[in-house]
Amino acid sequence: MNATPTITLCLLTFNELEGCRHDLPHLPLDHFDAVYALDGGSRDGTDTFLREQGITVHTQQKAGYNAAYLEAFAHCQTDVLVLFHPKGCIDPQSVLNFKPLFQAGNDLVIASRLGPGAHNEEDEQLLKPRKWFVQGISILAALLWRRDRGPHLWDVLHGMRGMRVAAFHAIAPRDHGLSIDLEMVVRSYRLKLKRAAFPVHERTRLAGQTHFKALPTGWKLLKYMASELCRPKTEPR
Repeated sequence: MNATPTITLCLLTFNELEGCRHDLPHLPLDHFDAVYALDGGSRDGTDTFLREQGITVHTQQKAGYNAAYLEAFAHCQTDVLVLFHPKGCIDPQSVLNFKPLFQAGNDLVIASRLGPGAHNEEDEQLLKPRKWFVQGISILAALLWRRDRGPHLWDVLHGMRGMRVAAFHAIAPRDHGLSIDLEMVVRSYRLKLKRAAFPVHERTRLAGQTHFKALPTGWKLLKYMASELCRPKTEPR
């Protein structure tokens, strides 16, 4: 394992022009060994804007959230891939927190909107359905599969995260569905991979709506967890 791993930053985009315009000038791109975007077929000019800013853009070939991650990792030529969703709701400078945690030997690092020092966009609301669901599903995942002394990862659904490429392939992720964020956590528990999280402050997205509706997404994630109970453990490579 490299003491100083090489790291790629990947921007995952789909109709996020306003977010890209806001975030890109503040992203410390020169702190990464490589940078590219994976675009899911934007119709608002997101891909054109990124190319105009000198960012290499790969167009997603297979639809789906899991498929996006697999394609993003397939393009990676470094030790680690960090995923960032430019929606204007997380401080772009937060990506600087990944490098020291991977230098410390972690396999999976998540930018957490939950826990000490973190802020979720629902924190000022009386009712917090999204936050409570994420907390609940994180507890269930830990109860079912966490068998080591590594940290309990609370924000199991935040897409701002990084993972060693070898570890990502070791978890043998599905190429379909939208379970990938949760799957990376569950499989890291099962394989006892080294993991960490750091707090971030989440604001309301600048424009557009979430691509994941709460009820259907929640149901699909629960179905994934049920299927994971029958899934064989994959050994680290």
